[in-house]
Amino acid sequence: MTAPQRASPPAPGVSSQRSKTLDLPPVVTVRQLAEALGVSPIDVIKQLMRNGVMATINQAVDFDTAAIVASDFGFEARKKEEPVRNLEQILKQLAPEREDPSLLRARPPVITILGHVDHGKTTLLDAIRQTNVAAQEVGGITQHIGAYQVEYQGKKLTFLDTPGHEAFTAMRARGAQVTDIAVLVVAADDGVMPQTVEALNHARAANVPIVVAINKIDKPGADVERVKRQLAELGLIPEEWGGETIMVPLSAKQRIGINDLLDTLLLVAEMRELKANPDRPAVGVVIEAKVDKSKGPVATVLVQTGTLQVGDNVVVGDTWGRVKALITDTGRRTRKAEPSMPVEVLGLDALPQAGDTLIAVPDEKTAKEVVEARQRQLAAQKALARPLTLEDLTRQIQAGEVKELPLILKCDVQGSVEAVKTALSKVESEKAKITFVHSMAGSITESDVLLALASRAIIIGFNTRVEPGARRLADKEGVQIRTYDIIYTLTEDVRRALVGLTLPEEREVIEGHAQVKAVFPVGKRGKVAGCLVTDGKVVRGAGVRVLRGGKVVFEGQVTSLRRVKEDVREVLQGFECGVGIEGFVDFQEGDILEVFRTERVKPPTP
Repeated sequence: MTAPQRASPPAPGVSSQRSKTLDLPPVVTVRQLAEALGVSPIDVIKQLMRNGVMATINQAVDFDTAAIVASDFGFEARKKEEPVRNLEQILKQLAPEREDPSLLRARPPVITILGHVDHGKTTLLDAIRQTNVAAQEVGGITQHIGAYQVEYQGKKLTFLDTPGHEAFTAMRARGAQVTDIAVLVVAADDGVMPQTVEALNHARAANVPIVVAINKIDKPGADVERVKRQLAELGLIPEEWGGETIMVPLSAKQRIGINDLLDTLLLVAEMRELKANPDRPAVGVVIEAKVDKSKGPVATVLVQTGTLQVGDNVVVGDTWGRVKALITDTGRRTRKAEPSMPVEVLGLDALPQAGDTLIAVPDEKTAKEVVEARQRQLAAQKALARPLTLEDLTRQIQAGEVKELPLILKCDVQGSVEAVKTALSKVESEKAKITFVHSMAGSITESDVLLALASRAIIIGFNTRVEPGARRLADKEGVQIRTYDIIYTLTEDVRRALVGLTLPEEREVIEGHAQVKAVFPVGKRGKVAGCLVTDGKVVRGAGVRVLRGGKVVFEGQVTSLRRVKEDVREVLQGFECGVGIEGFVDFQEGDILEVFRTERVKPPTP
């Protein structure tokens, strides 16, 4: 965190005299800073806010930030250089035997079920639940905690019940690699659909074994062989055809083939030799978290290694606590949770985020040290996990650091997808090659951004739009989205990147501004803005931002422009016009439309 600008004047009641000195480490949490200053953490948080820094009680701030706050409370801060241990060093001290192979024991596999909507994922999960004899004996699943275990042939399997592949990849993008096996569900009567391809690409990006469940074989029109042919075209070759992908025909509704699927999952797990050490302090990952009115913060945690026990001190993300209770997926309380077991954890001070890591520690002092170490690690991981930009790739290719360019390609129609892939396949370089993480027709969505974040890919759009949510997420996470409407420009940029040449620079040129004077309905749901061009000009097809109160509320494209009932290409300063923006109808009187275009400045020809 960078040092804030000093607030002026100081907070009421805060001394401006510097009569005392205070030794502070390079990184300190808000709680620790408050204790050192002898004030309430709330007072420290308020002072941080006055200096333009938003922080929670458990969040770490750097020395420069802490020094400014300390000075506002009448202290002169001095940096106390301490040997800073990283998270690995702390964990090694907590459990030095964790690398000893003799202590590792077999653990249940963790399985995620993905696939196209309406292909029977939920029905399959329900059928597997009902197959679990142990669950039936205790009255079935009494609550939903996002993950559950079944016992089959004396062995346990853990299933993650995620909302979809977006959540699956969002967790991986945050560094939480929790899945051992992915099950791709495809309906025998429907075949491969767009979301099937998307789910497959997410599973491939996770680099885990994929088992295909061909569901609904009992329905009229079911054609298992057709599904296998479609999947083979996507690179999933069935075992009986000489490939490596196990495909299990089943009917979740009729509960046909469920045992075959479970047998397959046990076989794949056995081949992977999944092991963990149950005799060390627990390490797990948060699957989901919520605030319960009676229980407080509740986190569903999947234990990955070690054994989590009631009474353990734990650190979860940027919070910690003492485990008051552990609740299983059947609603029963348990004293401990072993590797690959999902449990609800009660006793945390605050609500963690999905994907946060849980670590069991011996005491609160160690918990604070782990929180600080995690702050440093997360900052480093975030920097490392930032997807490549074409500019980054150019520099890394020149240095010989990368050998491939991962792309996510979205186009207006499927024909364009094939055309662009064909054009890019002709772009050759001895230094690096192009790989397609995902390619499909349609607009660029948040799911694409999450996949790019997890796989460090660049998103290329051709004649398609970027959804507002995807743009906001990409800006937040640093994912590069490059859109084109000329295929030559697209291929030329990629070619220059692959051979390590300087890319054309892009700069934004403001065309003009217009103020919304009135809003008019068009059709059932559409609206256009009646505007006065205040400076420059408004151009049809140009980019446009909707500004409200000085803030951007939407960014898109001018799709319609009318002047006195006539469609026009541009309207100059001083004239009125009607403006329509693709995907936006929430105009308000007083809004400012900022019209812009992007200009490419070509580098010198090599």
